[in-house]
Formats: sequence, C-alpha cells, structure tokens
Amino acid sequence: MKQFAPSSEHNKDEILEVLHDALPKTGTVLEIGSGTGQHAAYFAPRLPVLHWQPSDLSANHASIRAWAEEANAPNLKSPLEVNLLTPTWPITQADAIVCINTVHIVAWQGVVNLFAGAGRILPAGGVMYVYGAYRYATRPLEPSNEKFDQWLKARDPVSGVRDYEAVNALATSNGLTLVEDRAMPGNNRSIWWKKT
Repeated sequence: MKQFAPSSEHNKDEILEVLHDALPKTGTVLEIGSGTGQHAAYFAPRLPVLHWQPSDLSANHASIRAWAEEANAPNLKSPLEVNLLTPTWPITQADAIVCINTVHIVAWQGVVNLFAGAGRILPAGGVMYVYGAYRYATRPLEPSNEKFDQWLKARDPVSGVRDYEAVNALATSNGLTLVEDRAMPGNNRSIWWKKT
C-alpha cells in the first residue's frame, strides 16, 4: 500500500527549514495534495506541536495511512478527502495550509479553488504556503523548468508551471498578503501568504 515518489524526497529538509519560519507555532496544518504521504510522515514528527492534517483524493489514502503508521506521530491525523476540482472541503478551519508540488499538477480551476478555500477556512494571521516551480513575468523561465513545463503539458494539457503573478493575484483576491517568496534548490520556490 505504501507508495514512493522520488520528488517527495527532494528538498524535504530545505522545505522543513522554511516551514519552521512560515508556519504558526501551534494549531492545525491542512496539507493539500498529500500524495503518497511521505511529506506528512516526515514533517509531522519534526513539528510536534502542530496537528498535521493530510488530505488528497481517496485513491491515495491507503499510502498516506501506511506512511503515517510507520511514522507513528501522535500529531499526524487520518487523511481527509479533498478534491481541488470541487468547491467545498470537509474541513472548515485550519491555522495553516501547506501545498507542495500540486499547483502545477492540478487544473487551473483547482488552483482557483485552493486559494478560495484558503480565504474561507484560514483565520486572521493564518498561513498559506506553496512549494514548486513558478514562471515570473520579470525573467525568463529557467531551462530546467521549461523542460518540466513541457513534460507536464505533454502528460496533461491542463497542468503546467504557473505564472507567479496570476497565483499571487488569486491570493490577494482571497484576503491573503504575501509574506515571502524564497528561492529553493532546483529552481523551485517557497511562497507564503498570511490571511489579513
């Protein structure tokens, strides 16, 4: 049942370092797009005062549970079913949302729903964090990310490296204010906002 994604191993320590800076000190973190469950199993024991709530399509829940069982972290919750292509979620409040390597995979409507959900369930001061590759109007896309974008679109035409400005506009329109956009290894970005 336990699935393994090599991409989930890339930069996990660097991401954890940023999460220490970005996330609130206590409360519930909703992870959107938990995938195999590797990140939840890695981050939850290392952020023990936060309640880590994984979520994904139900097809991925068995793997998420298998990783969670191995991690044996008391703050790691059972996965919820969250489909970003539907407008409602089975959770009405979280202190932070973490979404890693998902914005470039899901259709644009899913990105719209992600930020609408953040605006709906985060309290004032709540954090919305995303990680992945982004395209910026002010500079050319890195060659490695250009290839990645082509690979994504060949695999699924509705996916692709997103325009930072469009994503930031979604955040702003849902009551989120940019805190930091931090460069990460492999031409990825850690970007987070706070609910105002």
